[in-house]
Amino acid sequence: MPQATDERGLLHPTRQPLEDLQNQLDDRSLPIDKVGIKGLEMPIQVQDRAKNLMHTVGTFDLFVDLDASLKGTHMSRFVEALHEHEEPYDVESLRPFLETLRNRLHSTAAYLTLQFPFFLEKKAPVTLRSSLMNYQVTLNASLSENEYRLRQRIKIPLKTLCPCSKSIAKYGAHNQRGVVTVQVETRRTVWVQDLIQMVESSGSSQLYALLKRPDEKHVTEEAYENPVFVEDLVRNVVTHLQNDERIVCYQVEAENFESIHNHNAYALIRQSEGDD
Repeated sequence: MPQATDERGLLHPTRQPLEDLQNQLDDRSLPIDKVGIKGLEMPIQVQDRAKNLMHTVGTFDLFVDLDASLKGTHMSRFVEALHEHEEPYDVESLRPFLETLRNRLHSTAAYLTLQFPFFLEKKAPVTLRSSLMNYQVTLNASLSENEYRLRQRIKIPLKTLCPCSKSIAKYGAHNQRGVVTVQVETRRTVWVQDLIQMVESSGSSQLYALLKRPDEKHVTEEAYENPVFVEDLVRNVVTHLQNDERIVCYQVEAENFESIHNHNAYALIRQSEGDD
């Protein structure tokens, strides 16, 4: 290794520039739509509708497009961009992050998928005891030269009670946990709590992490007074979405984990952009 002498007469190795293979030209004339990193986990801060900060763990997929003339992208720059991002993540902060990523990688388009558990403090309906419910959130954002798009996906558990069982049973009705998965694309900000509220008001009853006996009585009786089929559930959620002008298109799935059947009940309603 070449050496140089400092002002004290001591020898030190000199650094030679390393070859940058990614910047070499490629002669196959094939642009790449997405190239980047997947599955990087790191602690993050998430900001909710009330501007409260929550600490959680995010899983990132980050991509850019690559010009046909270039051999490769610089993978380390994706990780650098994440570590240098100091702002909390929310549905309003993704666009400036993608702009930074696109400029840093000298690309025309940038893409992000961020998955994280979102924790919401809920009070039990009677005793008002507080506990944390968790919801699985996925944010998909893309930024090209002319368009920014944001899609949100949230899994929301709740309780359903079967209307048919209630109508034919002498002593009660079967009920079960279910999960609703909502995917929306929006033209303006729709917060995670907005979607949670739409879904939780559409089932027989909400779920809570902590319930005392008075709360259990309330939840059980509330569900009995509000029976819904899985078909009712998706239609109830879609009614909320259709009445919200911020939402461009949606997909709503509901799956009930049946308590007296050896199968689950499932329903889906989808509206794509441009559908009537």
